Amino acid sequence: MTSTHVKIQNFINGEFVDPVSGQFIDNIEPATGLVYGQVPDSTSDDVQIAVDAAKDGYSVWSTTPKEERSRIMLKIADLIEADIDNFARAESRDTGKTFNLAKLVDIPRACKNMRFFATAILHHEDMASEIDGQAISYTVSQPIGIAGLISPWNLPLYLLTWKIAPAICVGNSCIAKPSELTSVTAWMFANVCNEAGLPPGVVNFVFGLGPKAGQAIVEHPDIPLLSFTGGTATAEHIIKASAPQYKKLSLELGGKNPNIIFNDANINKCVATTVRSSFANQGEICLCGSRIFVQSGIYDEFVERFLEQVKEWKVGDPNDDTSKMGALISEFHMEKVLHYINLGKEEGRILIGGERVNLEGRCQNGYFVAPTVIEVTDPCCSVMQDEIFGPVVCIMKFETEEEVIELANDVNYGLSATIWTENIGVANRLGMQLEAGTVWVNCWLQRDLRVPFGGRKHSGIGREGGKYSIEFFTEQKTICVNYERAKY
Repeated sequence: MTSTHVKIQNFINGEFVDPVSGQFIDNIEPATGLVYGQVPDSTSDDVQIAVDAAKDGYSVWSTTPKEERSRIMLKIADLIEADIDNFARAESRDTGKTFNLAKLVDIPRACKNMRFFATAILHHEDMASEIDGQAISYTVSQPIGIAGLISPWNLPLYLLTWKIAPAICVGNSCIAKPSELTSVTAWMFANVCNEAGLPPGVVNFVFGLGPKAGQAIVEHPDIPLLSFTGGTATAEHIIKASAPQYKKLSLELGGKNPNIIFNDANINKCVATTVRSSFANQGEICLCGSRIFVQSGIYDEFVERFLEQVKEWKVGDPNDDTSKMGALISEFHMEKVLHYINLGKEEGRILIGGERVNLEGRCQNGYFVAPTVIEVTDPCCSVMQDEIFGPVVCIMKFETEEEVIELANDVNYGLSATIWTENIGVANRLGMQLEAGTVWVNCWLQRDLRVPFGGRKHSGIGREGGKYSIEFFTEQKTICVNYERAKY
């Protein structure tokens, strides 16, 4: 991405086209606060054109042998990997995250997503069973049609491919709407699809705002399934809007994840990992551990060592190799985070951070906030209950195992949790009792793409990953064949 001004187009039926309305949205670089491109402001008219293309794409792709689908998907991964610097630079510029993070995590994970499902479909098994010598029943997993995919701004290509890969590996076509804030790598991905030989209409991108383009995808009668990652309020709207058509839904939403540290934790490993789980990607990861509970026996030592390392967590230009943290996604989001920091000053005590970071040079108008740690005593205060989705964590002391289970579960969310202990009994007891879809013990964000991923309570509906994604993007049909000899 060497262009200073990036004007992207919708990608429909293998071609790049302007929105029907001719209207575009300014795209702002978070690190500078300046407009650097434009994104289509698509409407239901554009979605309808994409649906027509996706129908044609589905008729071809659903009958394409899985070996050929796999080959094309692997080619897509190879082409992204070969251009990793440009993809990472674009992702960094669009999101505000550091270039190093985009190159080390985001883009490699996008390639891994494509490769994982490209090969998984070659080994997928259906089942068969016999009924007492009378008949045999067998199942077939069939693609459903057009998948509507709505992805968020925090991990744009990473999470977009997490949806596209399982959707198309089984033979569906798709219409994807990335966040209007971070659409550039999706547009680059579209170029790669053409280069890899993906048939027209299999993957379509309609860029724009949720209330226009997103709403049209959710409501369209010819899009039978929807996969959404984003905020809880938007998910509630999607559920209501799609309910009259009985659409199949997968919703991966927010989190207010507990990070539980016992007296016997390996404090060196624990502190270093907790800094990362608190502030990686500016804290704009749904899996960040934003509530830190530390047992009283090591509380003071942990806090001292934790703050020492947070001080070294440099906020700076995303292009600077020494920067650990870049800019927040937008001015609006920055103001939301600062609002919660101000609440934290009333509800607790700021131990470090608590302010906007003003840089010099090209980033002087960027949306930077210092990593912030708030010490609290009330588990029901706003900063302990609400998802802030920024570089803000709360820290609180606990005494007993029973107490911390109650504290950890006392939120509306249930996405993930982290436990630090050398006691395998404690780890297993908490793992079973914590209301979370994923529990990490003595680690964070170690992901196995084969296992189910998703949340409880307000953190989502359904599971993604491995066979769970394949099951979501297919319909399982049972066929029963009677072979019993006629008795007449």
